[in-house]
Amino acid sequence: MKLIVNMPVFNEEEKVGETITRIRKNFASDFYVNGEGAKISQKLIQIVDDGSTDNTVEVAKKAGVDLIVSYKPNRRLAYAFKRSVENALENGADIMVNIDADGQFDPDDIPKLLLPILVGQSDMVIANRFGKHEAKNMPKIKYYLNRLAAKIVGFFLAYPIDDLTCGFRAHNRETLLRLNITNVSFTYTQETIIDAIGKNLKLKWVSVEIKYFADRESRIVKSVWKFVSNSAKIILKAVRDVRPMKFFGVPGLIVVIASLLVFLLFLYHYFQTFEITTYRNYLFLSVILMFVGSQLLIFALIADMIKTNRNLTEEQMYLLKKDRLKK
Repeated sequence: MKLIVNMPVFNEEEKVGETITRIRKNFASDFYVNGEGAKISQKLIQIVDDGSTDNTVEVAKKAGVDLIVSYKPNRRLAYAFKRSVENALENGADIMVNIDADGQFDPDDIPKLLLPILVGQSDMVIANRFGKHEAKNMPKIKYYLNRLAAKIVGFFLAYPIDDLTCGFRAHNRETLLRLNITNVSFTYTQETIIDAIGKNLKLKWVSVEIKYFADRESRIVKSVWKFVSNSAKIILKAVRDVRPMKFFGVPGLIVVIASLLVFLLFLYHYFQTFEITTYRNYLFLSVILMFVGSQLLIFALIADMIKTNRNLTEEQMYLLKKDRLKK
């Protein structure tokens, strides 16, 4: 069994060497000798250099990185993750762990993510920054926005989600083959979790400890408003594709019911006075709501048909990838 620990990097010359050394140190732990990790016969470290302009790649080479994917210009995190998955599969990975290069996550937590996959409990394991270990120095606004997004998406998908945006995670080969990243201009974290849930993969969250550096500027979150705006677009599109009947159908049904209630209110007043003019606003509102609700229900049916075709296409893509990347 082959494990590839992947790091997307962009101008990380100060930290990448230290992080690679810490990962190597973890590879020598008892977990890989006496525990479930003994099933792993090969352990490699991969970096995806997302257009760095410093000496990140040279530092990584000196630290002993095994696989390097490098390109220019900077294409953002989602594209880097897409390339990470492609290269890991091409190099025969059975499991790929994704971890940040800046040292905020502890490589000693990698076995926590690997264990549920190795024992067959999960297909994808995500680090939970909001469990028993409280994230240190996490900005309050980031904390509450992440918690809110996880609750909303989890409620809509009827799937408990502990952490929607954490990039420290492990994937088995089946997950890597099945994930399809359509947004490559921002981040991949929310979309891949929603996509995995929609494909009935088994997800698990494991509590880890993380320390945010107070003086470090985020490479993804340039402003809270931009992060919320971009994340909302990704989440809405992903949820729309995964649960189209719920996305369009539930609002449509609510609007239709509201239309019927308003019409009943109109009838109540009409049968008392037998006058239409006085209460015609109720009638107009009822017609408008019925039209809007019917349109949403039609959208739900059309979107569901599109989802069926998409599922067939993705299944074909999965089989083609599986055959092409057969080990």
